[in-house]
Amino acid sequence: MLLKRVVITGMGVVSPFGRGIESMMDALLAGKSGVVQVPELAEITGMRTRVAALATGVDPMEIPRKFRRSMSNMSVFATLASQDAAAMAGLTGEQLHSGRLGVSIGSTTGSPQTMQEFFRDFGIDNSLERMKSTLFFHIMNHSCASNVAQALGVTGRILAPAAACSTSCHAVGYAAEMIGMGKQDFMLCGGADEFHPLTSGTFDIMNAASTAFNESPTSTPRPFDRDRDGIVCGEGSGILLLESLESAEQRGAAILAEIVGFATNSDPGSIANPDASCIAGCMRLALEDAQVKPEQIDYVNAHATATEQGDIAECEAISNIFGNTVPVSSLKGHLGHAMAASGTLELAACIEMLRQGILIPTLNLEHIDPLCSNVQHVHGVTRRTVATVIKNNFALGGVNSSIILRRYP
Repeated sequence: MLLKRVVITGMGVVSPFGRGIESMMDALLAGKSGVVQVPELAEITGMRTRVAALATGVDPMEIPRKFRRSMSNMSVFATLASQDAAAMAGLTGEQLHSGRLGVSIGSTTGSPQTMQEFFRDFGIDNSLERMKSTLFFHIMNHSCASNVAQALGVTGRILAPAAACSTSCHAVGYAAEMIGMGKQDFMLCGGADEFHPLTSGTFDIMNAASTAFNESPTSTPRPFDRDRDGIVCGEGSGILLLESLESAEQRGAAILAEIVGFATNSDPGSIANPDASCIAGCMRLALEDAQVKPEQIDYVNAHATATEQGDIAECEAISNIFGNTVPVSSLKGHLGHAMAASGTLELAACIEMLRQGILIPTLNLEHIDPLCSNVQHVHGVTRRTVATVIKNNFALGGVNSSIILRRYP
């Protein structure tokens, strides 16, 4: 349980639907897909998938060159989203530079594009003579967090969690705990990732990437669906500005939602295959942390990436705790899987669902897999009172995480 109440007062989004929460929510409510064909994937021998969800509406030139030169695409995404989150929260330059604001932003790895370009060039003649001095700042694992801190002049704590698909959920949870302990008053937190063919290739090799809908990209991924065939990789950034309730009230800030619970656990049974009991255990820990009973949850935002094992295990875990009475949906059909950014992109949408009293359905869910029929799926945009939601994220490596949000007040 957090010792101080922690609220969200700002959010920034870079998604396949452009920059800003408004454009993303408009697309989600309209049932649009951000998945497109990527011709360069067809040029790679052995690559079967041809689709991805790519960020749009990004102009790196908005960032001054002295900061931009040390940024890859993922750091650009994170910086623009952080600027938007800080602006929405109404933070002043003095607050950004006070030392009482920290950063907790992660990515899956450093920039894969930069690493590819370096090793391609290095392999020509084993020479470092053409290597740029800024290269390391693109590929270091804390690249996004450090570049955001440099660009915004942050002097507080810096965290850079790395847990693949659980990364941004971890980043938000750890940021909330830091504020709850009084170590910082504000935290910019979330995740970012840039698309690279090797990301899709990794899942393709594991037979976990979508390959059957290359000619109809908006028909995939298909979470929970009988005809699903795997993940569609994506990119972008989602950043939240957290602060203590006391701080928000003193500033007169508009409060978007409250974080009341967070949990993460490890599944040592398999580094690749999810386990329903461990997933359920993580959600139970989050409920205990929030001091919330299962019947008080109004909606479950599922991780659900459209892999058979993942979807089935998550549905079993949800059913074990909530039965089939709590609405469930996944946003991967709209957004693809933005890896380290997925958690906070989806959390931003959850915040808007709380605020607007709506639930967004799972896109491309046409024929529910019988093994996923044990939960209450959302069919169509649904208007209803939504006060408390649980958001799940799970990662290869046996890393599970859940966050509980509550509408404020």
